[in-house]
Amino acid sequence: MNKLTEQVFGSIAYSQFTSQDVSALFPGSDDRRYGLVRRAIASGEIIHIRRGLYCLARKYQKKGLNLYALAQHVYGPSYVSLESALSWHGWIPEAVHSITNASFKKSKEFETPLGLFSFDRIPQELFYSEVQRVSDESGNVFLMASPLKALADYVYIRKKDWTGIEPVVGSLRIETEEFEQVSREALEGLTRNYSNSRVKRFLEGLRKDLDL
Repeated sequence: MNKLTEQVFGSIAYSQFTSQDVSALFPGSDDRRYGLVRRAIASGEIIHIRRGLYCLARKYQKKGLNLYALAQHVYGPSYVSLESALSWHGWIPEAVHSITNASFKKSKEFETPLGLFSFDRIPQELFYSEVQRVSDESGNVFLMASPLKALADYVYIRKKDWTGIEPVVGSLRIETEEFEQVSREALEGLTRNYSNSRVKRFLEGLRKDLDL
């Protein structure tokens, strides 16, 4: 096992780590640290995700790597939303092949060895309104939009002129029963949270269709 891999495995709780973590483990010259990182990547023991962000290869991971949790390290502040959130909640039947996120900063995409991570800037009054902090069985923590917020973000980013439940069911194949968990309070709160007129029309139309 590479010296860097051994130190990361023994000292860092999670599979992902940063250049700052490497600096803390190996004080000294940048050239020495760069050499350690380069050799660990070349040997396949660590994976370079983006500048300054790495993870251990699967066989060296003490805890499973969660791509939703990793997304917040790839680009933040952000939370999982749009298709990824709808899939995670079980609202849409299709598998999602990229991790879709809402971002506080400008929109970006990152093609990594672990897949595509997309981040879309979505203006709103309270960025984390209707976002929950979730942890998996390995202790990985990530931020996940509620299904309703994921739909509002979807309408904004995909530029949908939806005015109620019918196009949502037809386009995304969401079962109407899923909307039984939507509350009037959540709808009204999110309507206030977005300034975009398309999102507001969608949420107001949804509230009327659900008789809330």
